Amino acid sequence: MKVLVLGAGQLARMMALASKPLNIEVRAFDVGSNQVVDPLSTSVVYGDLSSGIEFADAITAEFEHISHDVLAQCQASGKLFPSSQAIKTGGDRRLEKALLEETSVANATHKVVASKAEFDQALSSLTLPLILKSALAGYDGKGQWRLKDKSQAEAIWQDIEAFIAGDKSGQAQAVVIEQMVPFDREVSMVGVRSPNGETCAYPLTENHHTNGVLSVSLALDEHQTLQQQASAAFDKIANALDYVGVLAIEFFQVGDSLLVNEIAPRVHNSGHWTQQGADTCQFENHIRAVCQLPLGSASLVRPTAMINILGTDTVPNSILAIPSVTVHWYGKSKRAGRKMGHINVCGQDKNELFSRLKQLAQQLPAQDFPEVADYVNQL
Repeated sequence: MKVLVLGAGQLARMMALASKPLNIEVRAFDVGSNQVVDPLSTSVVYGDLSSGIEFADAITAEFEHISHDVLAQCQASGKLFPSSQAIKTGGDRRLEKALLEETSVANATHKVVASKAEFDQALSSLTLPLILKSALAGYDGKGQWRLKDKSQAEAIWQDIEAFIAGDKSGQAQAVVIEQMVPFDREVSMVGVRSPNGETCAYPLTENHHTNGVLSVSLALDEHQTLQQQASAAFDKIANALDYVGVLAIEFFQVGDSLLVNEIAPRVHNSGHWTQQGADTCQFENHIRAVCQLPLGSASLVRPTAMINILGTDTVPNSILAIPSVTVHWYGKSKRAGRKMGHINVCGQDKNELFSRLKQLAQQLPAQDFPEVADYVNQL
């Protein structure tokens, strides 16, 4: 089997690594250079998109903000999984919100606005505080604004207008305004659906963010009632999209209920812990699904946490002396805020995991891992 991944970043890299034992060859389409490359050594070039489509038995994507022309070409081949529409839905908050409403999946009260008149009308019908998110091209906290007082409204709208004017997607941009949810914590579910409609879901994961970017994910498999809620939402969304592959759903937990924050039609940062903590990691299960192979078990084999490495290309070698610590580097050049790699740490039970997490947090430089030690010490 041969797979082409749209995008040549770390997610394509990890899909390629997970495919090796299955004897599946993976190549990646670099959307920047418009060339098909080796995801493990991007200097190796194979040709253009047309040659990549011809090479592949299946085509998939590592991110959702892909040119519609590229998606159309891949969809026409009959090899694209998940579908072009599923990928577009994950990349456009307007489509995402419409899907959640159609499937009766709970989410924050919201309005979609594309003009000053619609903006003013939304402010009169929604309750402050509000969070405003660009419909397109927003991720890791980018393309977002917070409105806590109406005195901020004019300045925020001017900023939004400038953002829309500078948009280069070639599509009509807009903003989704949501009432801010007073949530207890942020959690996510990574699940997978096969072409025949079989689904399985990984344990619900608790997520901690720093400056809008995921910093720590924690998988314990403790909250079965919430797990059932999240699995039901996953099935509704995945079935409505006739989805194939791994799909991630981010939730706000409010008491004993979950509200969907957003969906991601791909393998996901909050599922990286599965490489050491699950029976079958998310990357292998995604490849299995798009290649029409039987799905692997998504069961937790031991409590596991993931810490993102952001903007630095070194961590103390001493952390490798901590049992069950694994470092995954992405082979990137250093840049402020860039996802450079991640660290997985496991324990045979929750207490052992927390003990190892605390040892790890104590050894990581505070300037490179802000808030991680504080979060871990609260566990």
